[in-house]
Amino acid sequence: MRYLENVPSEKPLSRIGLGTWQFGSKEWGYGDDFAAEAARIVVRAVELGISVVDTAEAYGFGASERIVGDALREEGLREKVYVATKIFPFFPIAPVVVNRGKASAGRLGVERIDLYQVHQPNPLIKDGQTMPGMRQLQDEGLVADVGVSNYSLARWKDAERQLGSPVLSNQVEFSLAHMDPLDDLVPYAASQHRVVIAWSPLGQGFLSGRYDADNRPANGVRNMNPLFLPESFESARGLLDTLREVAGNHGVTMSQTALAWLLHQPNVIAIPGASSVEQLERNAAAAEIDLADDEFAELTTQARAFHRPARTDALKASLARRLHR
Repeated sequence: MRYLENVPSEKPLSRIGLGTWQFGSKEWGYGDDFAAEAARIVVRAVELGISVVDTAEAYGFGASERIVGDALREEGLREKVYVATKIFPFFPIAPVVVNRGKASAGRLGVERIDLYQVHQPNPLIKDGQTMPGMRQLQDEGLVADVGVSNYSLARWKDAERQLGSPVLSNQVEFSLAHMDPLDDLVPYAASQHRVVIAWSPLGQGFLSGRYDADNRPANGVRNMNPLFLPESFESARGLLDTLREVAGNHGVTMSQTALAWLLHQPNVIAIPGASSVEQLERNAAAAEIDLADDEFAELTTQARAFHRPARTDALKASLARRLHR
């Protein structure tokens, strides 16, 4: 496993983390024993050197936090893991932030949350009302680092001003299928010793090569994703062909190659989810792949040429399929 080297943090930050959005939901393939399987995934992640485990109070209405916390406590792994969680930003004024932070720590069974993040920017309540709560949690020792999620660069900077100290990370959608952070967030993180945490680093499987216009996913969440529309696969033909070719050059999977492309960026951590230990192991192995500069450049060029449809198109297509069943 590889780790970030130029970011101030009390614990090492692994370049591949573990995202646990799916831990609170059976629809992602865990089966009836999903809690036990999720715990096995957490334990194996730590064995592989993964230190960053990301969850949120909104994932399974707290179920994900409890699963992560139980696994760390029962296996004695707490000190090896950089635990990150998020507050759902409904009325995120300072007293609410403090109360919800304490509730998350309780579900996680930890005395200190390593990274506490604002899950979404609230359009009505600005960070001048939110960050004092984060600062209080830091002053009380309940939170080590503060982060945000899905913030623009301007709002990330403003959150830092309101906190009065670094907002260490910004967790955003980032992959070969969603390149927006490459132009502003990644350079800022690299220059300021901050971190971009990439959620959906595989485009919910779009970059895995498992699907195409004639073989679309049955999962309901993926069906609402515009990436899986037929026109999206057509637009991404060059990207997916290049991804397949580069993966073949290294004898690895397309998913591993897509993760390796992310880790070629400075100050980026990818947090793919995993529904099995085997999938987790493949994700972790991606940290050891070294892309050649020309491979990285061609993947970047093809990704910039890809134009994904709007989400409204996916919603319309999903509704049409339901009406014609």
